[in-house]
Formats: sequence, structure tokens, C-alpha cells
Amino acid sequence: MLPSPQDILKNTKTLAIVGISNKPERASYQVAAYLQAAGYQIFPINPGLREVLGLTCYPSLSALPGPVDLVNVFRKAEDCLPIAEEAAKIGAKALWLQLGISNTECQQLAEKQGMAYVENKCTKIEHAQLNQS
Repeated sequence: MLPSPQDILKNTKTLAIVGISNKPERASYQVAAYLQAAGYQIFPINPGLREVLGLTCYPSLSALPGPVDLVNVFRKAEDCLPIAEEAAKIGAKALWLQLGISNTECQQLAEKQGMAYVENKCTKIEHAQLNQS
């Protein structure tokens, strides 16, 4: 049986936010700020930025200083497969495509690599539901 989004979040301590923005009005920024405030260790990923939320921003998953439990993706569906491949390469335990993003190839790759997989769901919304149960 596949883990639920809530189970994945319960077992996550570190997560990379791929496609994070430094603009507070953007969903990627808001979700990252929420997760950071909730106690998760966040690693921003965006090759165009140096710092987000007071944290060093890394150009890629491969540039991270260590492993992450979850790779949370804020990119267009057609841009996600290389990210999924890189997530597998660095040994991420889970791949999560944000609300509005679905990619069959990513799902197949995640399953083949033994990564938990979620698509078309928001980590912030799913985490908020954890606290209601």
C-alpha cells in the first residue's frame, strides 16, 4: 500500500523546494515559509537565486550539502522528469508534485526507484489537515 500524503509528511524532516520564488505573493514562497515555520528543514532550489527565507538557495538538487527526505516540485509538468531523475540520484525518499502538476513519467520513475510519490496536491494544505486529525 502506498503511503498517504499525510504519512509522507509525518516521516519527513528535510525537504527541497524546487522552483522556489523569492516573491512572497508566489505559492512556492508561501508554502516554503509555512513548512519552515512548521519545523521542517527547508532547502530552496532555484539556479537564479542566492537566498530565500534567510536560507542559502542551491542551483540544483545535486548541489545540496546532504540528503533530503522529500523533493517538493513547483515547476511545469513538462519540466519535472529531469527533477525526478535528480531526486532519485540523490536518494530522496519521496517526490511531490504540487497542486496542479501531474506527470505520468515522474510517477513511473518514482515507483521504479522506490520513492513515495504524490502529485496534484499541496504540501501546505495536506500538512494543515494533519493538525486537524
